[in-house]
Amino acid sequence: MLADLNTIIAVAGPTAVGKTKFAMMLAEEFHGEIVSCDSMQLYKFMDIGSAKPSKDEMARVRHHLVDIIDPREDFSVAQYQKLAKAAIKDIFSRGKTPIIAGGTGLYLNSLLYEMDFSAAPQDHSYRDALMKLAEKEGHGVLHEMLKRRDAQAAEAIHPNNTKKIIRALERLKEGEGKVKQFRQANTETADYRVILIGLTRNRDELYARINQRVDVLMEAGLLDEVKRLKAMGLTQENIAMKGIGYKELMAYLDGACSLEESIDKIKKNTRHYGKKQLTWFRRYDKMNWYNISDFNNDEDAAGVIMQWLRKSR
Repeated sequence: MLADLNTIIAVAGPTAVGKTKFAMMLAEEFHGEIVSCDSMQLYKFMDIGSAKPSKDEMARVRHHLVDIIDPREDFSVAQYQKLAKAAIKDIFSRGKTPIIAGGTGLYLNSLLYEMDFSAAPQDHSYRDALMKLAEKEGHGVLHEMLKRRDAQAAEAIHPNNTKKIIRALERLKEGEGKVKQFRQANTETADYRVILIGLTRNRDELYARINQRVDVLMEAGLLDEVKRLKAMGLTQENIAMKGIGYKELMAYLDGACSLEESIDKIKKNTRHYGKKQLTWFRRYDKMNWYNISDFNNDEDAAGVIMQWLRKSR
């Protein structure tokens, strides 16, 4: 257990780097519980593609914010922040250490900084006009509008997420720069102290792990999982199905590509996503980075991290 009962540990890094394994080791060492910071592990019925913790891992260490949302429902960063902070408070109340683990950058931001999730201005006439424009010219036109006014906000919001795009445009209409202020919030939260652990590996090793993981997920039944989701009525339009692994296999099931092409796209898109994650997390000045490739094995790396944590508490 950390000496400071108001301290959380956040384990971040690119996909397939080993965040779950390291978070597990830290949780067991420091009497902790894990709070997922992964936008896909939240969803029910999406176990394989989201690489959720195994039943054994869930039994060894209590996990929060895993398998709680129906993929047919909308879910926002604001909702995540509320649920995650409630979980952190609950963990603290039982004298344990919250271990935040995951690679969704905006979710982590919501726990590190005082981010404004206030409701968008209620200008119904403007909202109605935007919705009519989307119906007439296609939803892509709204994303292009946002891209012209705030390229960073557009990059963070999927082109098909019309609801979120309209919210961003409403903020911009109310006052230029409001969306950017939301994304770039840099006032640290006063709710708790945060220790940031960043994991990385040499590029060739990381890419090999990514490719291998995709093969393992396919062998574990990812295609059948996507078929079940499709049978539930989910389509490529659902936000939950925008996740890597799901969207590519949905495209295959819809006849847009071959299975081999779909798997190749999953690997390529996952590698690209890993690069974006590293770019995001490297912006954190207080991130303490560990290149796992520099150690003989994961256990040696974890030992060094734990030793540093004991000195830093």
